Amino acid sequence: MPDASPLLPFDQEPPRGIDSGVAHSARIWNYWLGGKDNYAVDREIGDQFRAIFPDIVDIARSSRGFLARAVRYLAGEAGIRQFLDIGTGLPSVDNTHEVAQRVAPDSRVVYVDNDPLVLAHARALLVSAPGGVTEYIDSDLRDPERILKAARATLDFSQPVALVLMNVLGHVTDTDEARSVVRRLLDALPSGSHLAVADGVNVIRGREFEEAIAVWNREGSTPYLLRAPEEIARFFDGLELVEPGVVSCPHWRPQPVVLGDNREVDEFCAVGRKP
Repeated sequence: MPDASPLLPFDQEPPRGIDSGVAHSARIWNYWLGGKDNYAVDREIGDQFRAIFPDIVDIARSSRGFLARAVRYLAGEAGIRQFLDIGTGLPSVDNTHEVAQRVAPDSRVVYVDNDPLVLAHARALLVSAPGGVTEYIDSDLRDPERILKAARATLDFSQPVALVLMNVLGHVTDTDEARSVVRRLLDALPSGSHLAVADGVNVIRGREFEEAIAVWNREGSTPYLLRAPEEIARFFDGLELVEPGVVSCPHWRPQPVVLGDNREVDEFCAVGRKP
């Protein structure tokens, strides 16, 4: 769990451009992960959500675990040296560049987010290892062409890139638009590139999760849509799914765990390779 002191003074007046009166997904997620980079409104909504759907804490941790395992696979077995992580969120433990550069110190990572708080923290805390590169783009997932144009300053699009979309596609609530965004991003990447996705679904404890999401959508700044696992799988159309395919996050290439710690949660994930 994150235990460092927050970069910004969250008990004081927020910096310009940051509305501390409206809950934000990145700060609520940080709160669920045990972080300190959040405001009272984030904790209030986070607690309301958790009261309806206690599994959200397990989902947050499972999602983070999948990210670490997926990036280790991509930088290791798949040999990827370039990462485009869109919807970065607030820095936590095992951020994409940290995991990738432990495996391959020359890895180049571009983070993308459109929240000023996230960007302020990222620029201060997400520092590349020697030999690698870490850069940041202020942009929205819904503008893939702008993201790609900016990312080309750091990434070589003639070489494979890992596109990482963690808990962000649910914020594009029009499913056709979400598929279009993924397709436009992947179309710009060469053969051998990979896509890693994790997002919320409604099949394990769907009713409770839907009730909690209704609170989120009523009180938060960015609505979220739970999808079926089959809809998550559609983001990988035309790609070669890496085993074990589309599964609940704890079941994607899990590390050895204590009996009972590997149950399914309403967060499904997958990694796919572009032929």
